[in-house]
Amino acid sequence: MVPYYFGIGGAIYKTPEPVSHTKVVNIQSPTKVGRNSDAGSISSTQQNKKTLKMKTKEVYTITLSIGGSFSFAWSKMFNQFVYLLVIIIITGLIQGPAQTTYKADSFHFWMIPVITFGLIWGFLVVPVIKYGEKYLFLKAMREEEFEIRDLFNGFLGMYGNIILTNLIVFALVVFGFIMLIIPGIILACRLAFVPYILMDQKLEPMQAVEKSWQMTRGHGWEIFFMAIISFFLIIGGLICLIAGVFISIMWIHSAFAALYQAVLNQDLRNSILPILEVHEG
Repeated sequence: MVPYYFGIGGAIYKTPEPVSHTKVVNIQSPTKVGRNSDAGSISSTQQNKKTLKMKTKEVYTITLSIGGSFSFAWSKMFNQFVYLLVIIIITGLIQGPAQTTYKADSFHFWMIPVITFGLIWGFLVVPVIKYGEKYLFLKAMREEEFEIRDLFNGFLGMYGNIILTNLIVFALVVFGFIMLIIPGIILACRLAFVPYILMDQKLEPMQAVEKSWQMTRGHGWEIFFMAIISFFLIIGGLICLIAGVFISIMWIHSAFAALYQAVLNQDLRNSILPILEVHEG
């Protein structure tokens, strides 16, 4: 007896490989076509469904909404509080040289090497750390293990792709703001997932940009309003002095990572095709 697997239109389909840590299993239809279907196949299907539920219960409970993302982030970030706190402190210190401003009444030649160093640092060092930071927050939302030194993993195997991707996103957003600001805001929202996609799915720079555009379709307003809420969270953190700022930053990073995971979960669920198993007698 030879099993055949048919999808839509009679073509043979394979379930796509998962792009996150969440394991996706083939869920077969309990309805068997053919004369020799057996109860063992139905039992196997039920077991597969149970396995899927067990392996995805934590990640798939994220509600795809602004409130759902912030709520999920708040419930998870304290599990890795010390690690995430150290990560944002290190990232903030590394960003320092690129964000330092100098006030002078006139131009001095010593400004040239200082400005040059700041630009080099901002475009060739900071992006690697920022992308690593976002990826570690994503791992924290998934309750995956990580170490502080993983923040620097981008320098090892993905350095070129990170730098190129950051330049592409920067150029697109700046061009959008030049075109009367609103296009820049739209581009910034639609490309918000690029760092997660590049680090998580290991795509090429342009593929990551295209994937972010596709994943954020229909979610642009959610990202925009989350950015607005983030601004007020930072203000609230400042009112609560230094400790409040750190917690606000951690919460914001966690919420955006949770939103990315929620959209990714939706895409994974939509990509699972029903399979029919047919036996020839």
